[in-house]
Amino acid sequence: MVYKRIAFDGEALLSDAPRETLAALGVTCFAGGPERDALFVSENPAAVDAAFEAGFDCALALWRGTPARHARATHYLREPYDLATLFTRREAPYESLEWLQTAMEMQFIAQAGLTYSKDPYDLERFDRLRELAAQMLARGSGLPMKTVRDVFLCETGYQTPKIDTRAAIVEDGRILLVEENTGLWALPGGWMDVDTTISRNTAKEAFEEAGLNVLPRRLIALQEHNLHNTPTLAIGIVKIFVLCERISGAFQANFETVRSGFFAPDALPPLAVSKTTEAQVRMCLAAAADEHWRPLFD
Repeated sequence: MVYKRIAFDGEALLSDAPRETLAALGVTCFAGGPERDALFVSENPAAVDAAFEAGFDCALALWRGTPARHARATHYLREPYDLATLFTRREAPYESLEWLQTAMEMQFIAQAGLTYSKDPYDLERFDRLRELAAQMLARGSGLPMKTVRDVFLCETGYQTPKIDTRAAIVEDGRILLVEENTGLWALPGGWMDVDTTISRNTAKEAFEEAGLNVLPRRLIALQEHNLHNTPTLAIGIVKIFVLCERISGAFQANFETVRSGFFAPDALPPLAVSKTTEAQVRMCLAAAADEHWRPLFD
């Protein structure tokens, strides 16, 4: 359900809310009780459970140390900014793409079977299942079978998500973005190398794409690509956003990006939404402005 109004159970909870971000999303916040056309947010498990029992959409505010036990709720919110992600997260990334989700699960089962099975007959069956998954993806996507094999069947071992790190460099309420060869902009970042750490990879990507030496300072969020970015992909990707401080450097021409710049949230250039969305930019700006920010994850 898309909410346009949020009712907070008291002024204290209302003051916790990221109201500027919610207002930019067209959401009105106020102190009050459960209403049919609003999301009710409370730190009181009994109040939330009663609202849920009465058929109201409700959320339990866990960030004030509230135990979730025995409280039924539509949503459980770990941090105040989780309210904003309710409005930007893709709740059904595989809607009308059920075939893709099936192909991904078939490939996962087949790859795990090829990794752990010893019986030669089972190995043959799992190999065939993997081929059927690739055929399903090729037919559904229209991609050539060779491309599907190269991307979809390129790994061995137990299948896990890939990691993409993004550097959030914020100065004076503006955030650094880099323009790619496509003409679209994104936070500097990319795949995490196997022989490095999150902070080192974040700093490396910031230097390669923006020419800046940065110091990674704080973790902002871990987000699953298909819940927050488009298009829906056939592989799992965890995006890691890291708040960084600029130390030195300046943009240098390279083969990945053509220029960089700092942008205010209301004056963003066209974004490469598969890598960076407006919601993710606003999240990073909110984290930079909040010294008590605690990382988000979903």
